[in-house]
Amino acid sequence: MQLAVRVTPRGGRGAVEGWIRDDSGRLLLKIRVSEAAADGAANEAVLALLAKSLRKPKSSLSLVSGQTARVKRIEVGDIPLGDIARAFGAPPPA
Repeated sequence: MQLAVRVTPRGGRGAVEGWIRDDSGRLLLKIRVSEAAADGAANEAVLALLAKSLRKPKSSLSLVSGQTARVKRIEVGDIPLGDIARAFGAPPPA
């Protein structure tokens, strides 16, 4: 399973802020991290934050696309939707 996330680097603190929809209606998980985007530090912080929230090892998550973009796709493996909803709240209806 993949999650689409919107990342705010240098956001002051690491936090998952919940679900949002972008202008095209795409469902995204909004995340902020304190690390800068330089040298992949923000990407590593995003993976660490998601792994901690999902109670999974960081090695079980991987960045699929968006290495240099704010919107990224993260592979989270075979995590049930119920676990994702418990960790981040239920996504808003379409």
